[in-house]
Amino acid sequence: MALAHAVMAKLDFSLPFSALSFRHPLLRILEVNRAGSLTQFLRPFSGHVLGEYPAVDMLRLPYDDRSFDIVVHSDTLEHVTDPRRALSECLRVTRSGGFVAFTTPIVHGRLTHSRLGLPDSFHGYQDHAEPDLKVETEFGADVWAAVLEAGAASCEFVSLEFPAGVAVVAEPPSAR
Repeated sequence: MALAHAVMAKLDFSLPFSALSFRHPLLRILEVNRAGSLTQFLRPFSGHVLGEYPAVDMLRLPYDDRSFDIVVHSDTLEHVTDPRRALSECLRVTRSGGFVAFTTPIVHGRLTHSRLGLPDSFHGYQDHAEPDLKVETEFGADVWAAVLEAGAASCEFVSLEFPAGVAVVAEPPSAR
């Protein structure tokens, strides 16, 4: 819901999200991993591409520069080994004037830290210990720093329900 809210806010769209494909049918959208119930509304776009993580490596996205108007991913960034590089890749494939919108668990009141050298964490569920669910980074209140360090021209937070329902929106640099 937070991700849908962020996309709608960025596009200045106030109708139900399901009507977005009628208003902007030519949008090229990269969805890295399924964004939950949002996928069904993204699928009708003729330019929709679903790149399933980890089969699609966020550190080396297999898409041309500036291929998409919007790149979305939900609760995926914390699982990659180098989130700044992953964000940089998302920005690379986003056209000027487009944006990247994502959600990730953010630990309110704490700074971001790597889990390197710490016991493995799988969002607190040890019985779901699959490699692609391993948490590599726990994002905190400074998640914006990773976005800007990745090369974003801007970073914005869109809150649907603080602190749990927050999406991050980043714009690529105008000139590359």
